[in-house]
Amino acid sequence: MCRIGSPWVSGVTSSKGCGRFVCSPFFYFWVTTVSNAFSFERAPFNELSATEQTQVREVALHVRLAAGDHMLLPNSAPQYLWVLQTGHAQLDEDGHVHVLTTGEAVSWRALLTQHSHATVTTLDEVCAWQLPKATMMALLGDNPRFSARVFATMASNLADDEDINHNRELLSLMLLRVKDAYLQKPFYVDGQLDLVSVCKRLSEKKLTNALVRDTQDGGERIGMFTTTDLRDALLHPTPPARLAVREVTRFDLISLSSDAELFDALLIMLRHRVHRVLVKDGDAIVGILSQLDLMSFMSNHSHLITLQVEQAHTVAELQVAALQVDDTIKLLQRGGMRIEIISRLVSELNSQIFARLWALLAPPELVQNSCLLVMGSEGRSEQILKTDQDNALLLRDGYANPNLEEATRQFSAALLTFGYPPCPGNIMVTNPLWCQSLAAFRQTIGQWLYGADAEGKMNLAIFMDARAVAGDAALLANARDYALKLAIGSDTFIGRMASAIDQFAEPASGWWQRLPLLHSREPETFDLKKIGTFPIVHGARALALEYRLEALGTVERLQALANRQILPMALVRDLVETLHMMMTLKLRNNLRQISLGQAISNLVELSSLGTLDRDQLTDALGIIRQFKQFLRLHYRLEA
Repeated sequence: MCRIGSPWVSGVTSSKGCGRFVCSPFFYFWVTTVSNAFSFERAPFNELSATEQTQVREVALHVRLAAGDHMLLPNSAPQYLWVLQTGHAQLDEDGHVHVLTTGEAVSWRALLTQHSHATVTTLDEVCAWQLPKATMMALLGDNPRFSARVFATMASNLADDEDINHNRELLSLMLLRVKDAYLQKPFYVDGQLDLVSVCKRLSEKKLTNALVRDTQDGGERIGMFTTTDLRDALLHPTPPARLAVREVTRFDLISLSSDAELFDALLIMLRHRVHRVLVKDGDAIVGILSQLDLMSFMSNHSHLITLQVEQAHTVAELQVAALQVDDTIKLLQRGGMRIEIISRLVSELNSQIFARLWALLAPPELVQNSCLLVMGSEGRSEQILKTDQDNALLLRDGYANPNLEEATRQFSAALLTFGYPPCPGNIMVTNPLWCQSLAAFRQTIGQWLYGADAEGKMNLAIFMDARAVAGDAALLANARDYALKLAIGSDTFIGRMASAIDQFAEPASGWWQRLPLLHSREPETFDLKKIGTFPIVHGARALALEYRLEALGTVERLQALANRQILPMALVRDLVETLHMMMTLKLRNNLRQISLGQAISNLVELSSLGTLDRDQLTDALGIIRQFKQFLRLHYRLEA
């Protein structure tokens, strides 16, 4: 393998033939443009036409990799499909290992979902092809046999590896009903409409297909016209402007019931070699299920929620997407996904929902002249199930809008219908304290910092977790920077703020001794927030304010403190593990409460915990006590 010594060299043209060096975040490699070397003998590429094969040859790059190079890394968004020519690569996903060899691809699922869960490392010298994502997606859309082969391979891998955590999620999704998947709303055109007019309407709606209403022998019939049919229509002797769409429409459509399982939809698409099926409720057409949407749904359920959020034009449509978040959480938790990944994913989904809702309710000029914030656990990206609304609105100085009060009222009311309960402390945009101009809010920050109000220290702490989700983020940056500068030298205030770690009493020593031995008859409970996560979160927050850290997440704050040698690295590692353990326990407990029809709370019945959980909880409490003792000494809370 040819390497370049300097990490700054990229895209260097070589005089040796038609190749070039390429610099990747993973490795440096030598590539040459493929002429006729790519093999189309193996599936799914054996389904490509001669024209499509030429398209692949024109864009494929031949790459030589050394042993130990990474072809794929977790949490990356790949832009290429790899196909091995020679050599071997190891695919490692959630501890399960597979050896890939000649003709195998890396990785269709990552390419389709734009998110990798796996690591792929070369085991020896590997020669492979890089095929651009854009080309692969175009082939999937245009060639039903090729698409079916790809989908069948993914389904086969799913069956072979059903014990892998992510694939367990897919298997769970396969048992869902078609009506639970993303369905494109039916869009109808008349069969007499000319082809140019149909394409114009499709362009306006940003669609790739339309249902065609037509009559034949006195009866109505429904067909489908797609952009793939347009290719054949252009070869028709009648000019497109005079060609009725019925002449190039397919009327032999496949349909299935909205109550059918997704697995049935998959089999029907494969059996009939079609890309789309009509979904019916009785005789009524309720939507269209496409093969690509079905792939995406099974590969990444959250992707479909994001799509629904983007395409929501009413609050009611957005509500449908918002109410699916909890189901996604259940699937991810059941599939064994790590708690920190779930929390980041849910945070991103919630942010998109909040931003879309604000855009639907607030006048455009209000959105542009304000900054919508989320705070608390939502701001730190640590909230998972919906607990309460912690939000605020900063307005540009000098800007006023007569619809402000009504827009914020509708916003909070809509969130309530989405499953987000009101904040018990009234930290919401409907509260004038949390809906101010930038200048007024800066004055409020000063009052919190220097005033005698007992709630000031907690209000400032809450604000320090704020994250912008819509509007002008510079407004938040200005207010946050002001707070950080104002806190310089305010050791007394920060010390008072940090003292909140002791506001919730620890369990009595006798309880501590009995914790690992408790049996089901014991009715005692443990508050996972007050005694568990709060001391870690709030202690890290106080230190972040003192040392002017920009990080919002508790883990990021702790790691930044360790990097500055303010906290011992060993303690930070233990605190991170403890925080994640508490979050995992809380999610499991909340899901259990939901299944029993109980209200979500932070209290876990100790009798519901197994021996291992009790032992881990005992160790976690010891680590929390160690951190609290560090904070007491650091801020002289016991002086």
